[in-house]
Amino acid sequence: TDRKKLHTAPVRQVFRLRPFHVLVATGGGYAGYKKYEGYKLDQLEKSGIEVPVKLASEWEVALYKSVPTRLLSRAWGRLNQVELPTWLRKPVYSLYIWTFGVNMKEAAVEDLHHYRNLSEFFRRKLKPQARPVCCLHSVISPSDGKILNFGQVKNCEVEQVKGVTYSLESFLGPRICTEELHFSQAPPGNSFQQQLVTKEGNELFHCVIYLAPGDYHCFHSPTDWRVSHRRHFPGSLMSVNPGVARWIKELFCHNERVVLRGDWKHGFFSLTAVGATNVGSIRIYFDQDLHTNSPSYSKGSYNDFSFISNNNKEGIAMRKGEHLGEFNLGSTIVLIFEAPKDFKFHLKAGQKIRFGEALGSL
Repeated sequence: TDRKKLHTAPVRQVFRLRPFHVLVATGGGYAGYKKYEGYKLDQLEKSGIEVPVKLASEWEVALYKSVPTRLLSRAWGRLNQVELPTWLRKPVYSLYIWTFGVNMKEAAVEDLHHYRNLSEFFRRKLKPQARPVCCLHSVISPSDGKILNFGQVKNCEVEQVKGVTYSLESFLGPRICTEELHFSQAPPGNSFQQQLVTKEGNELFHCVIYLAPGDYHCFHSPTDWRVSHRRHFPGSLMSVNPGVARWIKELFCHNERVVLRGDWKHGFFSLTAVGATNVGSIRIYFDQDLHTNSPSYSKGSYNDFSFISNNNKEGIAMRKGEHLGEFNLGSTIVLIFEAPKDFKFHLKAGQKIRFGEALGSL
């Protein structure tokens, strides 16, 4: 009888769920389920079984986009920069190496204790001889990864994987001031794709390379070219693994990306680094003003920067194989460029490729 009474809150208050929490939990669970489905599809493809295309509906895309991937990616980025105790570094990195099949024998520094945090480990450099640059072909792979798709651009649509496309104009954005001269030379009524082609008899080509978490995270210049303009699209940070790319149409147009545009000896050339979940940070070495996955930028907008008007009249000259930028985790590189009709890719869809190996030539 002398015991104190235990006061309890009503059950409805204890188990109160706010709509935001329900949305995040449901969206996160569904995204995880779809990622598992993507993994199963990858296994079927490896077995030689053709997988039919099944696109996500509008509500499925909206549900996925409701997951706060930008916030989670910023949190992941801060976590990656936390310095690990020396005794903890080898167990943590060894688990990552085992999970994603990282080849540390290629790393410039093989000692795991050297990397103070996960961010340094992700951005590890390679030994100079680990990736010889092919000199016989005009375009090389800018990164390690998996070839998702390649070929000619047709009807202003680009394939992110076989059978799933996105709009060329939505991906690159509207024309820029430095291209006015080229556009003015094109006959009125020409499509966006035709206006990008600056030389008669040329065509537009594309190549999509997916970087897995275990791949080398830096990317390099795929050819000798001049970068004249950068366009940054703040956006979602959905996964870009092949399973999701097969499921969501125009995935690359939804996600945050950095488009570098310029020209090479055959005309128009562009390289786009596409962000993904936990890859909010895209770094371009010569562009100190670029800040990706920043809360100050809103989705649906884009930010332009001209290297001709703000740097020099020649733009940024890049040599084939030169260091260009890096991701904090795996992501995607998209090349869209102009070349003569007889340009040929030396690739197979789904093949693994390494930085420095040939993509194609004339």
